[in-house]
Amino acid sequence: MDLQRFHVTLSHGGRPIMHGWWPDLPTAERKFAAWIGERGGRDDARITLVDEVDGGRLLKAWPEADR
Repeated sequence: MDLQRFHVTLSHGGRPIMHGWWPDLPTAERKFAAWIGERGGRDDARITLVDEVDGGRLLKAWPEADR
């Protein structure tokens, strides 16, 4: 099991300001949703969930228009 498979990033103004890595998708999806609730109100915030093992495939993005 890859302990750093799923990567969640919070960016502000195009610059990453917070990262987290999780080995399983359900946990990463909960963190993704939590970060939207906690940090999504910032102007120009962008939150992404990427599968690092699958070639850096974007799984989710907030706001969704960025996807």
